[in-house]
Amino acid sequence: MKLPKSLSLANLPTKIEKLERLSKSLGDLEIYVKRDDQTGTEVSGNKVRKLEFAVQEALNQGCDYLITCGGIQSNHARATAAVAAKLGMGAYLVLKGNSDEEIDGNYFLDKILGANIHFITLEEYMEKRGMIMEEIKESLAVKGHKAYILPEGASNGIGTFGYYKAMEEILHQEKEMGIHFDAIVTTVGSGGTYAGLFYANKINKSNADIYGINIAGDADYFKKRINELLQEAAMYTGKEIQYTQEELRIIDGYVGDGYALSRPEELIFIQQMAQLEGIILDPVYTAKAMYGLVEEIRKGTFKDYKKLLFIHTGGIFSLFSSRNQFY
Repeated sequence: MKLPKSLSLANLPTKIEKLERLSKSLGDLEIYVKRDDQTGTEVSGNKVRKLEFAVQEALNQGCDYLITCGGIQSNHARATAAVAAKLGMGAYLVLKGNSDEEIDGNYFLDKILGANIHFITLEEYMEKRGMIMEEIKESLAVKGHKAYILPEGASNGIGTFGYYKAMEEILHQEKEMGIHFDAIVTTVGSGGTYAGLFYANKINKSNADIYGINIAGDADYFKKRINELLQEAAMYTGKEIQYTQEELRIIDGYVGDGYALSRPEELIFIQQMAQLEGIILDPVYTAKAMYGLVEEIRKGTFKDYKKLLFIHTGGIFSLFSSRNQFY
């Protein structure tokens, strides 16, 4: 299947490595991690894979500005600012929070990269962020600019192909390594990473089960959103896939205290994983998801699997803004 045209921004392919000590501590299951935290430095994490397709679409439309939204420590907003700077485009970030917050982590990098930042309240973000981004787009048009609006997490139809391509990368690496992953697990924060993996898994007739662990909302919300993204992606390729809702495996129960809010056990888990495997998880996404995965393995949810792959979606910069919660 021919994919839409894309940019080349990330350091790919990202490696897959076995978590030897974690696997041993959990029994017979072999756990591997795909290091998408190593897609780059300024653009590190999973978002850049989506941006390769979405920003190419923006350039195809003659756009010279990127507008997007997220929390003040949004990995996606930081990656968008970095890509815009690299390509000589402008960036406008609509962030939950206020200008009085400490300049740290991703927010610090947003400013270093020269992004325009517009702060809004949580209520405005939940109810009006789309309208606010459209208003910014119109104001830029008055000044002679053409802007492209990226949704939260770059999770739209075109962005989905970032993880379609990643799944094809995984299938190639399986052949090189001489193994097959029975299940692939990823964090679900906006749905695009999961949708891309699921779509490619179906198109390529791989028999891996794709699991998502949501770190916001609930499973029903994300199943609906993933259905929408799969329909949007099919509009680009003309290839729809057949699947049941039961095949959308979203594991609920690990949102904890809420989006970007960490419980003590999650912070302890970050330190445990760092000391056990030398891998740094972030408090917003990967710590909640990997913590959930380990708990589900202990509960027996993955007892029928032999080899499991976890997608490390990055987020290390947001960890610095949470340093005071650790000690």
